[in-house]
Amino acid sequence: MVHNMTEDQIILNIITFLKDGKRKAFQDIIEELQPYDTGIIYQQLPEKHRVRFLTYLTIDQLTALIQELNQEQQLEVLQKIGVDKSAKVMDRMDNDDLASLFDEMDPDIQEAFLSKMNKAESTAVQDLMKYESETAGRLMTNRYVWIPQEYTVREVVDKLKSFAELAETINYLYVIDEAKRLVGVVSYRDLILADAHEKIMDIMFSRVISVHVDTDQEEVAHVIERYDFLAVPVVDDEKTLIGIITVDDVIDVVIQEANEDIEKLSASGKDIDFDTPALVASARRLPWLILLLFIGLISGSIISGFEGTLDDVVALAFFMPMIAGMTGNTGTQSLAVIVRGLISRDLDKKVVTKVVFRELGVGITIGVTCAILISIIAYVWQGDLILGMVVGASLFITLIIGTMAGTIIPLILYKLKIDPAIASGPLITTVNDILSLLIYFGIATAFLSYIT
Repeated sequence: MVHNMTEDQIILNIITFLKDGKRKAFQDIIEELQPYDTGIIYQQLPEKHRVRFLTYLTIDQLTALIQELNQEQQLEVLQKIGVDKSAKVMDRMDNDDLASLFDEMDPDIQEAFLSKMNKAESTAVQDLMKYESETAGRLMTNRYVWIPQEYTVREVVDKLKSFAELAETINYLYVIDEAKRLVGVVSYRDLILADAHEKIMDIMFSRVISVHVDTDQEEVAHVIERYDFLAVPVVDDEKTLIGIITVDDVIDVVIQEANEDIEKLSASGKDIDFDTPALVASARRLPWLILLLFIGLISGSIISGFEGTLDDVVALAFFMPMIAGMTGNTGTQSLAVIVRGLISRDLDKKVVTKVVFRELGVGITIGVTCAILISIIAYVWQGDLILGMVVGASLFITLIIGTMAGTIIPLILYKLKIDPAIASGPLITTVNDILSLLIYFGIATAFLSYIT
C-alpha cells in the first residue's frame, strides 16, 4: 500500500487515522515504513498530532523512531511519552546512543530514568558513561555473542538461537577463555561450514584484531576501514572482552569527524547546523573572524606602504584582488587535500616527502599555467608587456607559496599532535594575502621604471 503513495499522501492518511482513532489502519502504514521514514514523518507532523502519533506506536517502533532523531528531538519524545514508557524504550536502545543522550540530561532526570530501567541495562549504560567521550569505551555496545573456546559448533548454534534477538550483530562470534580474555573469533560463515561436533578452538582465528577501551574513536574507524570489518571487539588492559563496536556506529563517527573538520577548515565554529539560532551561530563564528579581521589589517598597511607605486601605476590595483584571491584559493585547496589524506594514511618520512614534492609540482604547474594566461590578459588589456610580466611573475611565485603553505602547515600541526584541521581555510587565506601582496608590490616596485 505505502509504496504507491507519496510522502504527503502518507502524512495525510496518518493524520486522518489519528483523528478517527483508527489504530489498525495506522499500524498498516507504519509497519511498511523504514525507521528513518517514520522519523521524517514524525518531524513533519503538526505539533497537535505528535502525542497521539507516539501513543499509537509500539515500544519497538518507538525505539526505532527515537534512534533516528537528534538528541533535542529525542528528549522531546521522551517527555511526551512519560517516564515509564521511556524506560521501556531505553531498555531497547543502543547503549552507546543512550549514554550520549544521558549526557544532555539534568542529573535528576537522568536518575529518574535509570531507576525505572531494567537493572542490567541501567548498569551497562552507567558503565559506558564512565569512559571518556569519543573513545572506544563510549562507542561500544555490550550486545554481542561471546562463546567459550571449549564449546562445540552445535552448542554455539543453540546459544545463537537464544541470543540472536538481543545481539547487535552475529557476523562475528568472539571466543573467550575462563578469565573472559579474548582468545579468538569465528565468523558466521565458518560456523555454518563446520561440522556440528567440532570444537570452536579448532576452527577459530586466534589472531584477533581488537581495540583498547581508551582508543580514540577516529582510530577505531581507521581499524574497521583498514581491515574491512563489520565489527571490532573492545578489550581492557587485561585483554578482557568488554564490548564490540559495529560499522554503523563507525559511519556515524566518520560523519561527525568530517563535519568537525569542515567546521574547523571554514572557521565557522562548532555545532552549527540548520536549527542553530542566528545569535548563537554568530557568537560561534565571530572569534575567528575578529582575529582574521585584525590580521587582515596588515594587508591594508602593506598596500599603504606601496602607495607611491600604486600612484605611479594605477593599473596595478586592477590585478591586486586576483593575486591575493588566487593565492588563498590554492592554499585552501592544498589544505583540504592534506587533511583528507591524513584521515586515511599513516604518516612517515617517505609519505611526507612524497606529498610535499607532489604539491610543489602541482604549485609549479598551476603557477606556470596561470602566469602565462594572466600575462597575456594583462598585456592585451593594458598594452604593457612589462606590466604583464610583473603580474605573471607575481602570480607564479605566490601560487607556489600558497600551495606549499596549505601543504606544510597541516603537516607540521599533525607532527605536533595538533588537529591539522585547526589550520583553517580563512587563516591560511589571510596569511597568503599578506605574502602575495608583499611579493606583488615588491616585484612591481623593482620594475617600476620599466612600466609605462
